[in-house]
Amino acid sequence: MKTSGRKLTGALLAATAIAVPGGAFAADYARASFGKTPDGVEVEAITLTNGKGVSATVITYGATLQSLVAPGRDGTKADIALGFEDAEAYVKNASYFGASVGRFANRIGKGKFTLDGKTYQLALNNNGVAALHGGVKGFDKQVWKVSDIKRGPVASVTFTHVSPDGEEGYPGTLTATATYALDENNNLTITYGATTDKPTIVNITNHALFNVAGEGSAEGAMGNVLTLASDGYTPVDGELIPTGEITPVAGTPFDFRKPTVVGERLRDARDPQIVVGRGYDHNMVLTGKSGGAPRLAARLADPKSGRVLEILSDQPGIQFYTGNFIDGTMVGKSGKIYRQGDGIALEPQHFPDAPNKPAFASVRLDPGQTYSNTMVFRLTTDGKK
Repeated sequence: MKTSGRKLTGALLAATAIAVPGGAFAADYARASFGKTPDGVEVEAITLTNGKGVSATVITYGATLQSLVAPGRDGTKADIALGFEDAEAYVKNASYFGASVGRFANRIGKGKFTLDGKTYQLALNNNGVAALHGGVKGFDKQVWKVSDIKRGPVASVTFTHVSPDGEEGYPGTLTATATYALDENNNLTITYGATTDKPTIVNITNHALFNVAGEGSAEGAMGNVLTLASDGYTPVDGELIPTGEITPVAGTPFDFRKPTVVGERLRDARDPQIVVGRGYDHNMVLTGKSGGAPRLAARLADPKSGRVLEILSDQPGIQFYTGNFIDGTMVGKSGKIYRQGDGIALEPQHFPDAPNKPAFASVRLDPGQTYSNTMVFRLTTDGKK
């Protein structure tokens, strides 16, 4: 019998509530089946909960964030992450919603890069002109293994995937991990790690699309208010590949240094970058030093409910995408059709096409090194109505 993601999440929350006696504030987890892929592989769902009404459901297919439930200022809860009701729907839609994407997130121009004098050709799975999100069967389409799971004071689950040498054209056997951890301060921390046995390139991130008004809400996500810690962005060519330049955001539709409604300048055709991206689909250069403790990168707020999502990152950039290619052909977990502008992606990562742009930070990983990307999704509320 097929079980919807909504029913699944509710059942898991109920089970967890029973498991925490006396309403004690302790982060916990519950496990359940999420169905099977069309070729019969079992997919599991792990729901992390805390004592403050926040929960995150992650599935083994793509190490995907399937649900993120957050209360508003009046305590009303809403799922703020776009997603689907079961494993079969994820396979069918291939949307990247909430997925762990790699080996190389985002685009590589012409699907080519050179490492130690050897040129590697990847699949051109982005309109035949670029490699996108790791290839035809990237990390988002793999069933990861649960390698560790813990409960409070921080509840966490770690997934592992071993990508063999040559998979999707990438050199080296790469062992990747994805850890989701929920604490009592309403922080959902996602940490990606990887090691290799040969020199390779790595750029793993999470491709969640958010709507802090609530997934599937009638008004969509374009009324969300966004603030970005970014003074510049990387403009793209007609194939959405960075030109290699960094352009100041001042005086452009890309200036979100002050809180701005996402949809306010979304259709500003006076800016050629908005035209070529069909809206926002650009890498924003984050202020502050990367590689250290995660610093505040973005703040997404819904004025009506008071829900606020802050994203902290240790990466040099964050991809800002307004769901421009969501075309109304997918039905989400709440039974609503997903349309253009129904979700906002804010993906902490290295810059797109970095292997071909020497001025961008290196994405090379050698044996003996450990790749890491840590992002924090912090849930709060704004008391102002």
